[in-house]
Amino acid sequence: MSRKKPFLIRRLKKAVAPILERHDLKVVPSTRLVDFYLHEYESYEQYRDVQTFYNKQKIKNVWADEKTLRLIGEKLSARKPGEKLKGLCHGSRNGFEQACFIEAFGFDVIGTDISDTATQFPHSVQWDFHDRNEEWVGAFDFVYTNSHDQSWNPRQAFATWLEQLKDDGLMVIEHTNSHGPSEASQMDPFGVRPTVFPYVMCEWFGHSISIEVLKTRKGNVDLDTWLFFIAKTPLERMALDTANA
Repeated sequence: MSRKKPFLIRRLKKAVAPILERHDLKVVPSTRLVDFYLHEYESYEQYRDVQTFYNKQKIKNVWADEKTLRLIGEKLSARKPGEKLKGLCHGSRNGFEQACFIEAFGFDVIGTDISDTATQFPHSVQWDFHDRNEEWVGAFDFVYTNSHDQSWNPRQAFATWLEQLKDDGLMVIEHTNSHGPSEASQMDPFGVRPTVFPYVMCEWFGHSISIEVLKTRKGNVDLDTWLFFIAKTPLERMALDTANA
């Protein structure tokens, strides 16, 4: 795109806006009009480098909040009273999520991040959450993330995470309007509306999963959050057993 083009577009929007306003219309980004958006990178290397760059820029930031994590932890504990649950937190940046689960509930939890900064934090490992780790297959009571919007291939990522669950495990996705198409970018490539997310999952995984939805409010920002508790159905477990036979 030439340097003149963005300038001309801004001038055009400014000129057209008053006319549209008379008819209760306005110009909005195209991502505001879709239910699903996925940014395309030139290469995997570009994706990895972009994610690592922004990880380091935001290393002290925390999107997760204790209120929501405690709600999740209580629900997980209620399913297996008295058990020490084993969990995996993907895209955990500075390790806040696993630290909260460990301190509040005594869970055995590790976190992952694609950036080399993961090695600086307790219970964290450097790992691309799209990739299969043989040691993690079928090993966890739960997999949690709020970083699925950082996936360049969300279908692959979700499939990998489902595979990491025990037969009776849960994948927990924390989703807000900030994970929607209008917020998607090179930094956060995947965006889907909260009300559309379960339909996307059913399109990708069909009857091999079941989804429970819990809507609440985040404790650190003024946002609704949708918690999706996703379980593998017997059909999915059968498929995994067949594939691993």
